[in-house]
Amino acid sequence: MKTDCPPFSDKPSITPMAKTSRSVPARVGMELFHSLQDPVLLATTEGVILDVNSALLEAARKGYDDVVGSGVCQIIHGGRWPHIECPLEEFLKTFTGRTEDTRLPGLGGNYSLSVVPVEPKENEEQLVLLIARLLTKEEIRKVDSIRTAQLAAIGELAAGVAHEVNNPINGIINFAQILLDDCDDDPFKKSLLEKIVNEGERIATIIYNLLSFARENEDARGLVDLNEVVRDCISLVEHQLKCDGIEVITKYHDPSCLILGNFSQLQQVVLNLISNSRYALNERYREPVKEKRIVVTSEAIDVEGHEVFRLTVRDFGTGIPQSILDKMFEPFFTSKPATQGSGLGLSISYGIISNHNGILRVDSILNKYTDMIIEIPASED
Repeated sequence: MKTDCPPFSDKPSITPMAKTSRSVPARVGMELFHSLQDPVLLATTEGVILDVNSALLEAARKGYDDVVGSGVCQIIHGGRWPHIECPLEEFLKTFTGRTEDTRLPGLGGNYSLSVVPVEPKENEEQLVLLIARLLTKEEIRKVDSIRTAQLAAIGELAAGVAHEVNNPINGIINFAQILLDDCDDDPFKKSLLEKIVNEGERIATIIYNLLSFARENEDARGLVDLNEVVRDCISLVEHQLKCDGIEVITKYHDPSCLILGNFSQLQQVVLNLISNSRYALNERYREPVKEKRIVVTSEAIDVEGHEVFRLTVRDFGTGIPQSILDKMFEPFFTSKPATQGSGLGLSISYGIISNHNGILRVDSILNKYTDMIIEIPASED
């Protein structure tokens, strides 16, 4: 699998002065360009980096020659999968300014990224400035709260659509079953009707899962130890992981992580996260290696004076491109092949954690690691 993000052209078109001198930024003020403390890069609208300042090199931990000539996605996003388009590179073609708060794994943090077109002189190509400003903790919290609200809205919409589809599909299944009961003498019709019933039931199952993404939890709750949830889940999949050559490392908060919740629902979430980690590791490593491992940790943290338990499931598999991180919890979105995922697992998990007054989020760098992070308030008892 190709791991880094190439520029749009097969061979970047870079003028000699961009590679050998600092004269290109003269159009935007060379002294200002290199004196800025925020990471800044100059690129073509095709996504090819022409020049950068020292702040970007420091943030990216790369040399000048390693950066110039590369694609912007490779440097600031850490790369992408070949079949996934980079929205930033696509946006550069529009020549319009934009500012967005986003995570830039290639620069190692959360930034406010400003895209500014540079007015070209006669017979000169259009260039674009990308300016990254590191976000404060308060700004990061605001960004996370906005994304949480957006996902909640998507969940409500998905639940509404599912309710509308639920009754018609049950009608289709029932009518097909009636016809099926009366066609014993026609094998061909019987086969078709059985397929209708089977496919209808499959749709009904998807709708049920979709409804669980946003529905209120009606099941009984009690004191649950997150450590026990993890131990129970690992015992269920331990043999399967061992057959795949995957090592599981656990680091538990002592003595326990007591929350008010539903054990089986939390078990469903953790099993789903471990399953996703298993898939990512098997995609990257076909044979057992020391990097083929899952690390599960629990810890107590303080959030605005309240104790919160954080559960992290980390794998060192394929990672996730920055361009799709914000979509990971959307219903029916999946990075897996169509035959290997419905795109509902993380959506359902997100709904369950939200109903526990918690947060489920993802942090990942392509071909390095993926962290799935659960944070749930500690029980007051």
